[in-house]
Amino acid sequence: MGRSIRRLLMWDVDGTLVRAGDLGAAVFDVALEAVLGLRPAVQVRMSGKTDPQIVREYLEKLEVEDDDETVHRILDGIQERLAAAAAAGDLAAGGHACPGVPDVLAELSKDDRLLSTLVTGNVVANARLKVAAWGLDAWFDMDVGAYGSDHADRNQLVPLALGRVHESYGVRLAPSDAWVIGDTPRDLECARSAGARCLLVGTGRYTATDLAALGADAVLEDLSDTTGVVEILTGDLDL
Repeated sequence: MGRSIRRLLMWDVDGTLVRAGDLGAAVFDVALEAVLGLRPAVQVRMSGKTDPQIVREYLEKLEVEDDDETVHRILDGIQERLAAAAAAGDLAAGGHACPGVPDVLAELSKDDRLLSTLVTGNVVANARLKVAAWGLDAWFDMDVGAYGSDHADRNQLVPLALGRVHESYGVRLAPSDAWVIGDTPRDLECARSAGARCLLVGTGRYTATDLAALGADAVLEDLSDTTGVVEILTGDLDL
């Protein structure tokens, strides 16, 4: 392997790395209508939730039984529509990478002790599409990440990612050797439930002021201060 990995950095996607614009919600509406013949009158608040969780909330609002087959059909429809939008360039055109993200990821990649992956409520195919749309995919080992397609409960994802790092790299990291970088209270809950550390950024639906009261290890307005972000995520590695 040639690496001495000592820290796992687990990145949320929507609101932390990228903003997908209206398309991120629109693909749910279109897929729901295609499968059910019904379009929701109101949108579910998606921030911090897994894709299966969001679909089941929509089904509850539409008073449709949330059996596994229906959920999977809708998730497949969302994936197909997002893939089509990405191929047409609409995904990239309708959104953007969050401030500072490319520079931070590039700088972190220079340290062989660090491994970056994704821990996100997106199903794996959609997570890959979103980071690739803005050229961020090169910075992640997405095979060791954990996704909404692995478990509908976000709090189960950090242990899955740590286990995959051990399987792929032969390195058994403690939860305290891992950071979750996210933008919602659910990211913090996900980290804390596993014993990981957490950096929250105010680039999603919650402001840094909203997030500051939650007790994360660090809170920033955004990731534009490359040196500052790197210092937070690597601060005690030399101890």
